Amino acid sequence: MEYGIFDVLELLGALGFFIYGMKVMSDGIQRTAGSKLRDILRGMTRNRYLGVFTGFIITCLVQSSSATTVMVVSFANAGLLNLVESIGVIMGANIGTTITAWLIAFFGFKVKISAFALPIIAIGFPMMFAKRSTTRSFSEVLIGFALLFLGLDALKNAVPDLNGNPEFLDFLATFTGYGILSTMLFVAVGTIITIVVQSSSAAMALTLTLLFNDVITFEIAAAMVLGENIGTTITANLAAIVANVHAKRAARAHLIFNIIGVTWLILIFPFFLDFIKYLWSPAQSLLQTVIPNLDESQSELQLSLFHTVFNVINTVIMLGFIPVIARFVTKIVPSKGIEDEAYNLEYIGTGAIVNTEASILEAKKEILKFGKLVNKMTGFIAELLVETDNKKFKKTLSRVKKYEEITDKIESEIVLYLAKVSEGELSELASSQIRILLSIANDLESIGDINYTMARTIKRKAEEKIYFIPKQREHLLDMFRLLDEGMEIMIENLDNDLQGNQLEKAYAAEKAINHKRNELKKGHLKSLEKGEYKYESGMIYADLFSAVESVGDRVISISEASTGKIS
Repeated sequence: MEYGIFDVLELLGALGFFIYGMKVMSDGIQRTAGSKLRDILRGMTRNRYLGVFTGFIITCLVQSSSATTVMVVSFANAGLLNLVESIGVIMGANIGTTITAWLIAFFGFKVKISAFALPIIAIGFPMMFAKRSTTRSFSEVLIGFALLFLGLDALKNAVPDLNGNPEFLDFLATFTGYGILSTMLFVAVGTIITIVVQSSSAAMALTLTLLFNDVITFEIAAAMVLGENIGTTITANLAAIVANVHAKRAARAHLIFNIIGVTWLILIFPFFLDFIKYLWSPAQSLLQTVIPNLDESQSELQLSLFHTVFNVINTVIMLGFIPVIARFVTKIVPSKGIEDEAYNLEYIGTGAIVNTEASILEAKKEILKFGKLVNKMTGFIAELLVETDNKKFKKTLSRVKKYEEITDKIESEIVLYLAKVSEGELSELASSQIRILLSIANDLESIGDINYTMARTIKRKAEEKIYFIPKQREHLLDMFRLLDEGMEIMIENLDNDLQGNQLEKAYAAEKAINHKRNELKKGHLKSLEKGEYKYESGMIYADLFSAVESVGDRVISISEASTGKIS
């Protein structure tokens, strides 16, 4: 029987079915876990050993090393993990992904889980309409699990039947018998398959299925698994394309770690296979108690053992070299050292939203940077008040204008990014955090606008030869000093979690600004009556201290929002 184009399409469709089930289940698990995954990552990466364990646990939970590594890239991008911590988590993810192979080998070929798939969907489907977002997310876990094994069942039926297609074995036989070159060829095949399907779990499922149906030998399957270890790094590297230098380094470290591991194993490939056969004997006795008909699935379980042992040994070997890998990737991915004046979002990019929690943290980091930029811009206004050198005055004025354009762009980008995050299903906490961040971004952009208006007012004052008396200038500088204190407190609050911030200091700073404004307002009216300065000078003076107070209103609004209070 000829294996035609329709059969190929059927195979690809079955593979797509499996990948879709894997994605639905993984997304559901991530949404169900929500901030817990974030807490695990942040709390359990204090050293490289805990990092490995964390990566293993999270990958076991979400059943996707790609999801874990992309999450790591996102957290590195948001500054929540340093490079050494990121590498440790990625190493653990490599071990965690081997659990998928064991599940498929245990249940996919011996237990008819596909027979239970429809009842599982029947249980999960009504839960999709629940009010609680956690229940809806859990329904995705159940439905994704059912679809995954339905896809695996379709995959088993879609692979070629060797009795009717003996040419497949003849075709593969032409590429075997060349020693290390044959191994490298099938490593390349495994890499390409994983890059194409964008899932090492799907590539592993396909490899196990081909092995189960005797389409490929154990040696070929093992070589393909090595290739899949390289191919799985592509997802994280693609996610890092639009990310910052920290995320790029984490992704490159993943690629280098896996390439080094595959390289040393290719060199000792035949000996390592003998080692796996040696380990299989005691493992077989242990597994015999769980799987009575073990003989029928020995090859698939041996391949799972090969996958796990390789990743564990590679991690143990490379664990001591994490600092070396970190230094190497730092050298090959140098920082460009772009200053704030060059508009660029440092933490968020234009890639796909993979994990809501990580995306919100990235936006929060960007807003913190936004707050520091606005504070710096406010400092320029105070400089303009006392600058007497015309050349320096124009340069500072130009910087204020540039910063105003930057604030507009940053707010626009943050709003678009958060809108993109909001397209997915959100927990109540995530929805609340997005509203808070949008409110803060709007206030920061408003501060930028007020600063620019003050700069233009000071420019008009200079052009029209309107002068302040020393008392006016000193009073305005006092206002700016109080405002700077308030903005420093605001930045402290932005740098904390969006909960539990203390507002007493922020309210005290805002109260001092208001008190000073009221004091200047009364004094200003008396000074005008006494004729201490001209009316034109007084108008600009009043506009400026009122504008500073207006900035102070936005500052306290941001501090309040950082505690979850949105007016």
